Amino acid sequence: MNGTVYKSTGSWYTVKSEEGDFYECRIKGKFRTQGIKSTNPVAVGDHVGFDLETIGDETVGIITEIGERKNYIVRKSVKLSKQTHIIAANLDQVFLLVTLNNPPTFTSFIDRFLVTAEAYEIPVVLLFNKMDVYSEEEKFEVDYLIDLYTKIGYNCIQIEAKQGINVDKVKELMRGNISMFAGHSGVGKSTLVNALEPGLKLKTAEISELHMQGQHTTTFAEMYDLSFDARIIDTPGIKGFGIVDMEKHEIGNYFPEFFKLKSECKFHNCLHLDEPKCAIKEALENNEIAVSRYRSYIQMITGDEDNPYRER
Repeated sequence: MNGTVYKSTGSWYTVKSEEGDFYECRIKGKFRTQGIKSTNPVAVGDHVGFDLETIGDETVGIITEIGERKNYIVRKSVKLSKQTHIIAANLDQVFLLVTLNNPPTFTSFIDRFLVTAEAYEIPVVLLFNKMDVYSEEEKFEVDYLIDLYTKIGYNCIQIEAKQGINVDKVKELMRGNISMFAGHSGVGKSTLVNALEPGLKLKTAEISELHMQGQHTTTFAEMYDLSFDARIIDTPGIKGFGIVDMEKHEIGNYFPEFFKLKSECKFHNCLHLDEPKCAIKEALENNEIAVSRYRSYIQMITGDEDNPYRER
């Protein structure tokens, strides 16, 4: 049988078959030794082949193969770990929820996420949530960030998930697609899913408790079929977002505004640090590239990923 993984608990996987039935499945041990460096060889969104086995009164599935992924979102599993964690696979788009405070989302986190999505050619929409609780000064800062990321080419939408404001815009983008919601704990992911599909009644408090447990909390995602021809993958909050499997010389390619200018650098292998006649450094001096974006780039190529919470 063939199906799609809708939920993972680490040892069990809920798989929806092509016929629309759900089965609880386990994985064959050999997958753990096939050179897969990730902590989870099977991720939500994966297309899998599975066999059914009857054990006593119970019918369970055994996953026998994983289909080729068109893309996935991956991060370092824990601090200082060489292993990775695949958050979700086979996505049409990702909505990254951003809040200015409670909790703060810093540009370093946004940029790491965007770079990972660019590397796997996954479109990202930035949702600036909780607009109703910001002061005028904070709204001005949100406007600055929206202007910054819109100029780079990212779709940005201001929303108020609790009040349902601009939720219809998100819903239109989701129709016919598999979308993932991501962001720190407390930014309003589950609240937004509930606004889109009130019948789901996702818990909105448990994620912050998970978040408090720190670096070693395992992150599991879950996919839901929505009534308006859309599927959503909701993810528990991500604290830090370390990039993986990227060489220094390629990271700049995943900054769209850098990529446009790199051919104008004097050296074809320019890392945009201290090299002469660097088009990216010149653009930075001329305020054509945001200082925060360049700072994020420097953090990534120097490997300074221990502290994703930095000044904005």
